[in-house]
Amino acid sequence: MELVSSSRSVLPRCGGGGGEGIDPFRRILPEWACSCCSVQDGFRQLEAQGDERIRVGKKSVAEGTVRRRAALALLLASPAMSVAFSAHGKTKSRNPYDERRLLQQNKKIQEANRAPDDFPNFIREGFEVKVVTSDNYITRDSGLLYEDIKVGTGNSPKDGQQVIFHYVGYNESGRRIDSTYIQGSPAKIRLGNKTLVPGKHDTAGFEEGIRDMKPGGKRRIIIPPELGPPVGPSTFFSAKQFEVFDIELLAVQDCQRRTIAFYSDVVCS
Repeated sequence: MELVSSSRSVLPRCGGGGGEGIDPFRRILPEWACSCCSVQDGFRQLEAQGDERIRVGKKSVAEGTVRRRAALALLLASPAMSVAFSAHGKTKSRNPYDERRLLQQNKKIQEANRAPDDFPNFIREGFEVKVVTSDNYITRDSGLLYEDIKVGTGNSPKDGQQVIFHYVGYNESGRRIDSTYIQGSPAKIRLGNKTLVPGKHDTAGFEEGIRDMKPGGKRRIIIPPELGPPVGPSTFFSAKQFEVFDIELLAVQDCQRRTIAFYSDVVCS
């Protein structure tokens, strides 16, 4: 008895006094084995002493494992669960928004804004945007889309040359946001500076769209947000979105730098 008392004093108790938080299989072990050691260690101690209860403990563990596995197999095999899992798979692969509804909504807004009949459509849901165009459009590696309405003649402009052109700018809703036709004079900019439509745009997409045009040509370009201007009060757009421009290239001019005394400028003709 003194030996047992000594063992109890050495092994600390686990959990609360009522055995809460202890593995249920630990209850088959004697009180001295219900220490902070694992259940497996308790079984080893009983087995080392030849205790008959170790056989009962192992049998209870095995039966519990079999019952849990059988219940799981029955649950997975039931028709209700099969339907539930199938529905879950369809939900994950289903389109997150109704494209047809959003397309019709965009078309109605464009009609109200009096957009051109062949204007591209934009299906937007949050930050996800899908552009719907005809097969005549060409997509560049940069993401720029364009359609040549009329191909001009002559040579395309090069860096350092000045291009003279008319344009009409639209947002995704087909609303006209700017037009040089209304202003009464075409725009003039030099290629290579990435400063197009002075005071309103700083966009590599616009320059890419006009670079391979020829004088007399007309083109519609669709500029993705990553190639568009920065968002702010100095631009047309309050949020990152696609821009659409109808461009008519009128002329290409050579430019030379002129220096007079301390004054220097660029003259194009």
